[in-house]
Amino acid sequence: MSAAAPHLTSNPRLMDTDVAIVGGGIVGASAALALRRRGVDVVLLERDLCGSRSSGVNYGGVRRQGRPLSQLPLAQRAHEIWGRLPELLGTDGEYQRTGHFKIARSEDDLTALERYEAMSRDYGLGIELLSGQGLRERCPWLGGKAVGGSLCREDGQANPRLVSPAFALAARRAGAHIFERTPLTEVEHDGRQFVLRSGSALTVRAPMLINCAGAWSGPLATQFGEAVPLQSGHPAMAVTEPLPFFMHWSLGVEGGSIYCRQVARGNLVLGGGSGIGLDADRARSERSAIAALAVQAIELLPVLRHAHFIRTWSGTEGYLPDRQPVLGKSRTTPGLFHGFGFAGAGFQIGPAAGEVLADLACDGRSSTPTEAFAIDRFSPAGVPAAAPAH
Repeated sequence: MSAAAPHLTSNPRLMDTDVAIVGGGIVGASAALALRRRGVDVVLLERDLCGSRSSGVNYGGVRRQGRPLSQLPLAQRAHEIWGRLPELLGTDGEYQRTGHFKIARSEDDLTALERYEAMSRDYGLGIELLSGQGLRERCPWLGGKAVGGSLCREDGQANPRLVSPAFALAARRAGAHIFERTPLTEVEHDGRQFVLRSGSALTVRAPMLINCAGAWSGPLATQFGEAVPLQSGHPAMAVTEPLPFFMHWSLGVEGGSIYCRQVARGNLVLGGGSGIGLDADRARSERSAIAALAVQAIELLPVLRHAHFIRTWSGTEGYLPDRQPVLGKSRTTPGLFHGFGFAGAGFQIGPAAGEVLADLACDGRSSTPTEAFAIDRFSPAGVPAAAPAH
């Protein structure tokens, strides 16, 4: 692979490169940055603006706690990357290791948290269990529904509207060619390289292709004989007016339902429940979901009883049945790699997922295990689908 930037041929709408990436969310953009740091030519196509979809509208939690054990090596790799954001991106993205506290609302919840702490101990998360008087002393702002919880001190939060676009900007500064508002309209493989087209505006040729198109990744995978049961989800999100600052931790709840964090200005960012998709590109929070979110929020944080929501929003995320991503090599097409289906939990692990994709493209392997995320787990009996005719 050459170290020079991708070049235009004699036709100004035709570009040759080493690796083409579809999707400019945090995974695709971090893959582009990692490849450029290794001197690899990159062209990235994004249908909208980089970081404007699920990578930019999510809650902003940067947590390892609570993830499936299979994701923890990836999460630990990401944890190291998050600690170097200013060096990598030129901004901290308002990232802070404030701690992530997972709330137990019953003794069964507390038992589940104790079990997770024991199972994850070898990964070095440093989880601390709290209950009883110790919980009340540390968290006087918690309502009576909370009976305990687990604290991961080194987890935290960031502003996704800053961080996700910053990865794309850093990749561009490093020499990646990034095309925004450039939807992929056609792709083919001639047995030697991929040919990507965005209408008549741009044609890109590359021997390797990385599919990071988020909730829109399914058709691209299907075209190459790797159909996956990817579905779209729409989180319900809201933010309150600024309140006197009282809570450093980012909060989650065992069993799901609600999550929230307070930013330095005092606003609380909350999520939980589902919004609705308006069309392929737009979604919004549903009134009933916001009402349910408000009830749960007041139960957990009574200080919110008289707070006002000042904005609600949603987005579109890709979900697979097992809530695990697809991350790794295609099983049908050499040179094709996938990174999608992060089920609303890709913000923290996204930078590491991008680096893993860069490892696979450059070296054919990664030191971070990805077997649990193989795309052929959705094939009948785990057998890969037949390669399509090209």
